Amino acid sequence: MRLIVTGGAGFIGSAVVRLAVREGHDVLNIDALSYASSLANVAEVAGSTRHRFAHADIRDAEAMRALFRDYRPDGVIHLAAETHVDRSIDAPRVFVETNVVGTLNLLEAARAFWLDAGSPARFRFLHVSTDEVFGALDVDGKFTETSPYAPNSPYAASKAASDHLARAWHATYGLPVILTNCSNNYGPFQFPEKLIPLTILAALGGRPLPVYGDGRNVRDWLYVEDHAAALLLALSSGVVGRSYNVGGDAEATNIDIVRTLCAILDAKRPKASRYERQIAFVADRPGHDFRYAIDASRIRNELGWAPRTTLRVGLEATVQWFLDNESWWRGRIDERSARLGLSVTPP
Repeated sequence: MRLIVTGGAGFIGSAVVRLAVREGHDVLNIDALSYASSLANVAEVAGSTRHRFAHADIRDAEAMRALFRDYRPDGVIHLAAETHVDRSIDAPRVFVETNVVGTLNLLEAARAFWLDAGSPARFRFLHVSTDEVFGALDVDGKFTETSPYAPNSPYAASKAASDHLARAWHATYGLPVILTNCSNNYGPFQFPEKLIPLTILAALGGRPLPVYGDGRNVRDWLYVEDHAAALLLALSSGVVGRSYNVGGDAEATNIDIVRTLCAILDAKRPKASRYERQIAFVADRPGHDFRYAIDASRIRNELGWAPRTTLRVGLEATVQWFLDNESWWRGRIDERSARLGLSVTPP
């Protein structure tokens, strides 16, 4: 296929780009190269004739229309988004501009191209979203594709809005849209503001390992390469108009994740004292959802996808990648910067 991947120099997007090129697809990688993106993430395919990069912002509607007209894709995997909850608390407007208006621009560019091309039956638009649009769970239950939307953070609200736009463009205009909602991703190339890479790098730097509240918030963890495989499968084999939840079947509390990472580091990079002694509980962030969990039975039963990577294996691989790739992460985040996500007053 000829694919457009938005956000293809970011964490999940780069995993999709690398896998797609390996599988023989041609990819136009569109990315604005914001703080969390880097062409180093796709260095593996930089020399491939199957990979083309476009430095463009999805907020630029005319640029999106021109890229669709020129490239004429068979499918789109839309991943470009602002994703960090703490940043959304401090600066919600950019999340609406990128995640909502940017998605509108892409849907309109895709619709114009699709109609101009004669509405080809093969064309698909895969909109990638998050389980956070469903809000929070108690100790029991899992999110399904029919769970009501109840976003609790500006980030989740912006993604929920983009999901609704994607659904509406299918229902109203017939655009062949497929949606996915995933659980928390982790793995190589993740920008070090999220829990797992932040913990690894803080531990290596001898700094406190911040854990929100009592650390008992629960997430379902999905290894990024498993997610990339699910997205390519959903694009090629998913039912138009349908949504698919993608989860790692690996629930764990935040404190257990941090302690596991500490134990892995104790074995791989031992020092005089155990890394766990660096754990520091900090004030919780506003609106912090207690638990997310994904029921991924639809994609498993209909498309035959299942996660291949257990949580322990994935965490071991992730730690090892960060140990082996200091040149990638060194300097990518200001270690002295203040904590984000505390702003609850008007700017």
